[in-house]
Amino acid sequence: MIIHGYSNWCDNCTSDGHCQNPTKPQLHSHELPVKSWGRQSGQSDRFPSTLTAPAPFADETSCQCQAPHEKLTIAQARRGTPVDRPVRVYADGIFDLFHAGHARALMQAKTLFPNSYLLVGVCSDDLTHKFKGFTVMNETERYEALRHCRYVDEVIRDAPWTLTPEFLEKHKIDFVAHDDIPYSSAGSDDVYKHIKEAGMFVPTQRTEGISTSDIITRIVRDYDVYARRNLQRGYTAKELNVSFINEKKYRFQNQVDKMKEKVKNVEEKSKEFVYKVEEKSHDLIQKWEEKSREFIGNFLELFGPDGAWPSIACDSTASPAAKVEASYSPSPGGAEGHSDLAFSM
Repeated sequence: MIIHGYSNWCDNCTSDGHCQNPTKPQLHSHELPVKSWGRQSGQSDRFPSTLTAPAPFADETSCQCQAPHEKLTIAQARRGTPVDRPVRVYADGIFDLFHAGHARALMQAKTLFPNSYLLVGVCSDDLTHKFKGFTVMNETERYEALRHCRYVDEVIRDAPWTLTPEFLEKHKIDFVAHDDIPYSSAGSDDVYKHIKEAGMFVPTQRTEGISTSDIITRIVRDYDVYARRNLQRGYTAKELNVSFINEKKYRFQNQVDKMKEKVKNVEEKSKEFVYKVEEKSHDLIQKWEEKSREFIGNFLELFGPDGAWPSIACDSTASPAAKVEASYSPSPGGAEGHSDLAFSM
């Protein structure tokens, strides 16, 4: 499926939109297979289910075309535009340690209008280090992170810190999306002030609780934990910039933690063993009580007031042998049950 970035042609383009530049044919944004989507029946093109290609880089996909570019108002853009004239929305940033807050901002920029094409500018290392500070990811890693975000249609490398009319015209940008908080930098109280005054600014909302600075703060706060973790995973002290003394300290702490884990496992196994012993003891006691009740019942049946033995003992005519024989008789009938066994001496 072809996603139209912008319908434009250069002097070498044919009527069907293919560039016939004899030295270096270009793939224009109007014929650009930005992303291929696999879609189930009944799904609309606006909400694709599966992406199969990353977003292209702007400097690798289009030549300098001189197509007319009619200016849109926000009201016109919100009403919708023809398929071959999407609203070109631009969002820029550093995007270091690309996270959910970045993705949500780009999602908002992509869905500002019914038919939009999202261009994302990423500043280079040199520019970022100059105006903001050192980054964790280098520019190549940050470019690639943006290419693989589902909301991004095109990535502009080495984006400018402050947007110029020439840059906006070159990329045919209709609107710029960013959060509405004034961004003071490079000697300006708000680098987007002139964009707002021109009516080209569309605000997005920041995601609270997540930012690159927050992530770095967590890592710095728990530095020892992550240093020990990476030492365990095979990284060297030199790679982690850890001193000799700290390396020995971390390795000792890792050994202590292993010992604690072993003790914990032994305790758990001991508890399990004690539980099994208690369970067995309970079963033995229950069986002993059952046997005791059975023994007492048999004893009372034999020697109780209504038992077999008192009946025979009261019969003076019975011989001792008969009494003994009667006492072992299985009949529980008492005196009546043993009367047939008595005989006269």
